[in-house]
Amino acid sequence: MIICHCQNITDHDINAAIDWMRASDGKTIITPGKVYRALGKAADCGGCMPLFLSTMRGNEYLEVPMHLRNLKPVATQENHHERRQESH
Repeated sequence: MIICHCQNITDHDINAAIDWMRASDGKTIITPGKVYRALGKAADCGGCMPLFLSTMRGNEYLEVPMHLRNLKPVATQENHHERRQESH
């Protein structure tokens, strides 16, 4: 099925790009922009984006790898005076 008429992208193209990206790098976060770049194309009018995203979500390899989920930066507890320069 054609997903993007402007760029002539099919559901098969999207799934093949996702499969290829996951196989080449298991840690990558797959975004629509990365899929377009993998296909050598760029988004044009954006009218296809809901269907494009729906097609991406249907691919079993789209999910964020388990070891990358819920990663948050470690909160630091620094004193608010630590960065202040002392005047002489």
